[in-house]
Amino acid sequence: MSKKSWRIETVLLFLGAQFFCFCFAMLAGNLLHKFHVVNFQRDNDFGFILLATLGFQGATWILIPIFLRLNEVRLRDAFGLNIWNFFRAVVWAIAVVIAALALEFLYEFILQKIGWHPKSQTAVELLNNAPLWPTGIYLGFFAVVLAPVAEEFIFRGVLFTFVKNFGLPKLAWIGVSLLFALVHGDAGIFAPLFFLALMLTWLYEKTENLLAPILAHALFNTANLVALIYQNR
Repeated sequence: MSKKSWRIETVLLFLGAQFFCFCFAMLAGNLLHKFHVVNFQRDNDFGFILLATLGFQGATWILIPIFLRLNEVRLRDAFGLNIWNFFRAVVWAIAVVIAALALEFLYEFILQKIGWHPKSQTAVELLNNAPLWPTGIYLGFFAVVLAPVAEEFIFRGVLFTFVKNFGLPKLAWIGVSLLFALVHGDAGIFAPLFFLALMLTWLYEKTENLLAPILAHALFNTANLVALIYQNR
């Protein structure tokens, strides 16, 4: 898939549809808040969380098969859905996650040594303050399943592949990885996310399918989720 040249019109259509879905979700949330609908009163209410995530990552799940069909690429070829790819992806994903977690730990250690204590990211605050049901359970599902598939398809599958095959490999590596870190909107974890994005891109190039970076992304989120739950207890 990394060697596939996406047609520019399908990439623009995909990104435009993403933007429309996200804006529609935000507009719907504001309207529901205006009419005082239950679960749409505060920013961390479950309704807002559901709309925000489904408007971006959730919409991607619907757009993926449409995008692949327009580019005449089979789903199993894009994601590497076969037994050999799965076992190879698991091995490489575990190696990348170990390296990513080590870098994350080192980054946090350095921040503590220099006396900088960045504010917790929004997702962490939500998990800390939200009730287990339905918000906590949904955010866990989102972090481990929904987000890895959607974000890897967007950033590695579409943007990285398109920019690289457009003749700009350095911009594809650095620019898309920077965008990945910026989208998460947290200065405190910007550097770890940037390096994670670089490692996921390397993994994508190494395996030439999305299964490995998706598994690595999911394992990385799972490890952080488990660590957060353990710290809270």
